[in-house]
Amino acid sequence: MKPQKTIADQARLSGKGMFGGQEVRVLFRSADVDTGIVFIRKDTPEPVRIEATVRNIGERSRRTAIKKGDASIETIEHCMAAINALEINNIIIEVEGPELPGFDGGPGEYFKTLKKCGFLEQSKPRKELIVTEPITLSDGDASIYALPASTDELQITYDLDYTKHTGIGRQMLSCTLTTEYFETNLAPARTFLLEAEAKQFQSHGIGTHLSPRDILVINSDGPIKNSFRFPDECVRHKIVDLIGDMALTGRHIAGRIVAYKSGHSLNQKLAAKLLQMAEQQERITRAGTDALLDIRRIQKILPHRYPFLLVDKIIEIDGDRLIKGVKNVTYNEMFFQGHFPGTPIMPGVLILEALAQVSGLLFAQKLEHTGKLALLLGMDNVKLRRPVVPGDQLILISEVVRARSKTAVCKCMAMVGDAKAAEAEIKFMLVDDETV
Repeated sequence: MKPQKTIADQARLSGKGMFGGQEVRVLFRSADVDTGIVFIRKDTPEPVRIEATVRNIGERSRRTAIKKGDASIETIEHCMAAINALEINNIIIEVEGPELPGFDGGPGEYFKTLKKCGFLEQSKPRKELIVTEPITLSDGDASIYALPASTDELQITYDLDYTKHTGIGRQMLSCTLTTEYFETNLAPARTFLLEAEAKQFQSHGIGTHLSPRDILVINSDGPIKNSFRFPDECVRHKIVDLIGDMALTGRHIAGRIVAYKSGHSLNQKLAAKLLQMAEQQERITRAGTDALLDIRRIQKILPHRYPFLLVDKIIEIDGDRLIKGVKNVTYNEMFFQGHFPGTPIMPGVLILEALAQVSGLLFAQKLEHTGKLALLLGMDNVKLRRPVVPGDQLILISEVVRARSKTAVCKCMAMVGDAKAAEAEIKFMLVDDETV
């Protein structure tokens, strides 16, 4: 395994943001081992540190942004692509402004600047993400796949289908991500807009500082007042965006990604799925199980015991926002003796109880709720969608809608495979353990 790497010298860049047009200054600094890629907003009243990970993604159209609280940094994908291609694992990026500079619409300036910094190898191996099973995501007619591959590199195939727009047409490219390939074949590729899109953006005050000489604006005949750097420059830039979004996993990816008309939103969802896969692999390697919380740890948090402990393990926790647990349903469950003999079906009220218990485990992750219990206060919008029978595995999902010091509301869902078994909005009262 390769060692982690950071930059050897500092570097500065400045320029206008592509969407907002505000002048921005950027400082790149080396970072300690295991720091990751970290942005710091320096123009806010207090500096805001934002890790460039899938957990901090801010939902945006046509770009990638990260946020923490009210602070965000926009359009980071080209910088992230250059960092990924240069195999930089740890770096601090100080930003004075809300958006990274756009330059010519590609990652070239970032790549060139960071390459000049030189690099330092560090004492720990870099984190690896090996695609071990297929992942498939789609949104309308767009789709993206992550597939295992017999390589320790990232292979990418992108199919860009603009068949209805003669200025672009249909373009396809396959490549293996290496520093050398990126520098020659991808770093010069710029972002692009259709002429109608550019007019719509500027009518809303977006990108008003740009002209077709600054960015690729394409009509039916091709670029307006500009020219392509490659005949297939558009698909090359889509691969750049994909490489930047995959850097949000914080890991070197070994596998193959195949994309059709995919954009930032779908890319980011794949990055989140890949990170979940990597963390599961790491848990299995470290502890022999994929559980974040196994049954022994669950019993230390929840007071429930047989036959009313209905969560076997926790497989995902996203801060204090979301949790996923597992309940394996077997024929040996006590309730199947009477519900119903000959036709065993798990009672819907017990599915809801399992969802409530998972929610309680989520609240227990917050320091201010340590020593408290989440007592069921009420349920709204309850729907039982399908029967749950012996052999099923319930995936219990709870997402916090709002949480206060004494009450909380969660949107909950129980899944069997891809089918929804139950859903509800559950209200809780948070009380001190000794009062119960």
